[in-house]
Amino acid sequence: MPNFRVPILACAALASLCGPAAAQDYPARPVKIVVPFASGGSGDIFARVVGQHLSEALKQPFVIENRPGAGSIIGSDAVAKSAPDGYTLLLISSAHATNESLVPNKPFVLMRDLVAVAPINYFDMALVAPPSLPANNVAELIALAKAKPGTLNFASSGPGTPYHMAGELFKAMAKVQIQHVPYKLASAARTDVIGGQVQMMFDAVGTMAGNIQAKQVKALGTIGKTRSATLPDVPTLSESGVPGYEAISWLGIMAPTGTPKATVDKLNAEIGKLASRSDVKANWAKQSMEPSVMSPADYDKFLRGEIDKWAEVVRVSGAKIE
Repeated sequence: MPNFRVPILACAALASLCGPAAAQDYPARPVKIVVPFASGGSGDIFARVVGQHLSEALKQPFVIENRPGAGSIIGSDAVAKSAPDGYTLLLISSAHATNESLVPNKPFVLMRDLVAVAPINYFDMALVAPPSLPANNVAELIALAKAKPGTLNFASSGPGTPYHMAGELFKAMAKVQIQHVPYKLASAARTDVIGGQVQMMFDAVGTMAGNIQAKQVKALGTIGKTRSATLPDVPTLSESGVPGYEAISWLGIMAPTGTPKATVDKLNAEIGKLASRSDVKANWAKQSMEPSVMSPADYDKFLRGEIDKWAEVVRVSGAKIE
């Protein structure tokens, strides 16, 4: 036994050094960022921006892999079941928070199977309506909806999307009955709102700003905590009839639970550097996007708060994905 003790102790000592060394040397090979959405969308675009920055900063390729399907569940589940070594990351959006209650039988649980790494950015939305709608602000819209319950409609790009859930939150907080009209494509929903076939829609400020300026639609309110820099003259819903209303849409990065803390911290720091760059802020502002910087702990708290918030909206509204 004494003859084996020294080699065994030596191996144990070596193993104790491998963890910190591995974390310090991360990444030692290419890293995959899974985007659970189709290529070309905002999630895909910003994942590539983050991937390029991380590739340059950490001297290893960060490769984007699009794995869309089942409302982000297929790609997200693949990452949740990946090795927790920092070499498979997941781009998440605000839809991940709503899916926790809208899709209760998912094969993964977000905050159990994945760990918060870093936020990327968020964008504001506006509540828009065709010029023909006899309401020019949120207070008038609420009065109209209460006078004619169930007769007004709002469009979205589909059940469970941020545009849909923003509408459900508005219904719950304003205590009005407005019918949801889901579309397969956001572009089709916008066309019908502009044409007056549907009375209103919650849509990205950056997407609708041109239509608002051209007076094809009117902006009744924006839905962030503060007014949009793109539409500074448009009040928020919170200040114009629905106190406390907020429904921003956001993007971020998560990794499988068990990923070393040192790896998470390194990724968080680098993504934070990207979001803090003046040129990035200026470029994203043109797209009505705001960079977001949080520690992993703060981002974890934020995600849990979003999940709880939307769970209550789903409970009150009865919203579901068929």
